[in-house]
Amino acid sequence: MPASTEASTRVGAVPPVPASDSRMAPGGPGYRRMSFALFLAGVATFALLYSTQALLPLISGEFGAAASEASWTVAAATGGLALFVLPMSALSERFGRRTVMTASLAVAVTVGLLVPFAPSLPALVALRAVQGAALAGLPASATAYLAEEVRPKALVTAIGLFVAGNSVGGMSGRVITGWVAQEWGWRVAVGVIGALAVACAVAFRLLLPAPTHFTAGSLRPRVLLGTVRAHLSNPLLCRLYAIGALFMTVFGGVYTVIGYRLTEAPFSLPQGIIGSIFLVYLVGTVSASTAGRLVGRLGRRGALYAAGGTTATGLVLSLAGSLPLVLLGLVLITGGFFAGHAVASSAVSKTATHGRAQASALYQSAYYIGSSAGSTVGALAFHAGGWAGTVTVGLLAVLGVVSITVLGTRAARAQQRLATA
Repeated sequence: MPASTEASTRVGAVPPVPASDSRMAPGGPGYRRMSFALFLAGVATFALLYSTQALLPLISGEFGAAASEASWTVAAATGGLALFVLPMSALSERFGRRTVMTASLAVAVTVGLLVPFAPSLPALVALRAVQGAALAGLPASATAYLAEEVRPKALVTAIGLFVAGNSVGGMSGRVITGWVAQEWGWRVAVGVIGALAVACAVAFRLLLPAPTHFTAGSLRPRVLLGTVRAHLSNPLLCRLYAIGALFMTVFGGVYTVIGYRLTEAPFSLPQGIIGSIFLVYLVGTVSASTAGRLVGRLGRRGALYAAGGTTATGLVLSLAGSLPLVLLGLVLITGGFFAGHAVASSAVSKTATHGRAQASALYQSAYYIGSSAGSTVGALAFHAGGWAGTVTVGLLAVLGVVSITVLGTRAARAQQRLATA
């Protein structure tokens, strides 16, 4: 067997494609620029979207709000994204992925520079809702752009790099805000994140290659509704949407509440140290970017089982009263979540044969509804039952992921039996 052929058959390798396929592939023209541009877009998106999450105890203190009230600064942003991601995806079908992503980032970073001046908690929540709605143009448009511009065998890896940008944005946003807020308060901290997002947005627009495989679609409501109805009639897509929502319910609940837990006894950590806890997001960067290899070894459903099991183990470990065990629990939760998210979101892009932006938008909508639900329910559970209450919510969500994956496994086996009958 020739060396080139042998290399292409290794797990995780990209098989050769016809020379006529002009889409981007690893090592090819524009691929690195595209990957870095979307990585930066992911950084900006998550840094802005969760910029207040590590600061909730300080926000509660300034406005005299309970954890469940302050958590709305997170839930409003993710809820705004969930509500507007489908309309934004329709605009991207008509006006182009790059155009919509650029406009969305421009509005989001502008609002980000206004957030530090919010005079009250309701005003802060309102600004965050607008910011989330603006960011809705990024996730679905980015995955649709990749599905159109990247060769199919490289798609999981490309989307994994975008998700890795999400994890870096979430990590850097929380770490930076933690240390800045400890010295100068939460308002300066979110202002710094706004400035970071401006730099990412400018670099994104300069680096992202112009699309060459985009075909403009229709904005007619009947066409859009027909596409959405077709996606929601696909059992596999619906399972993937539910899995994304449930994974994010765990993640949203854990990271909304963890700051409150770590400020209390027996930990009593300062704000800067709490912000540094989010360095565990680096684990998510690795697990998301290697999701393609995980699928190559275990298959999609096997990878989802592994991600769910890892997340559940982390939740149980986080119940310990020992800080090292809590940190290990957060590492496992983060790694499991980002792996599961990368696998599910890339499966959506592969499954949808038309209306990819709408298919991705429905996934993102479910995903961020899960985030809003996790933030709100996780905070309420913490208020009612402490950290154990938040962990219980997370374990129930993981049980849902496993149950849905089991249904998918049974459905696949039934189809195989019919095909061989």
